[in-house]
Amino acid sequence: MMTLTITCPECKSGIHVYANAAADAAQCAVCNHVVDLKFDQNHANNELHDCPVCQRKDFYIQKDFNRKIGVALFILASILSIWTYGISFIVLYAVDFFLFRKLSYIAICYKCSTIFRGPKNLLQIQPFDHEMHDRIVYSDHDFKGKSISH
Repeated sequence: MMTLTITCPECKSGIHVYANAAADAAQCAVCNHVVDLKFDQNHANNELHDCPVCQRKDFYIQKDFNRKIGVALFILASILSIWTYGISFIVLYAVDFFLFRKLSYIAICYKCSTIFRGPKNLLQIQPFDHEMHDRIVYSDHDFKGKSISH
């Protein structure tokens, strides 16, 4: 079953929701803000074609790893490199390689940053594109699910 992690617009905490055609809202457990949802039959079939939060069709995929932990590991390896003469970076590279092989992919909405785990059509979604991100976030451009073609 496809699961969503919605970023609460009020307090920025995560709201975890299962894709269910009967659900029409999700409530934040921290600030009690209610986020409206529009699930359809595609979501019930574990297919991702549009975002139930912002109704956009622009997504990207990435590995399911917490970025804050990644930055913390890099800082730790940087500090330890003073005493390990850079060997800590080799260890970090090995850990990163292992995690890259083991972790699964997730899809993320460019517009509202909702995270989708478990959609069937995950590998049909393109990786992150900086230009698409900037045009969607800063100028509210809607690509309607199509990638940029130059």
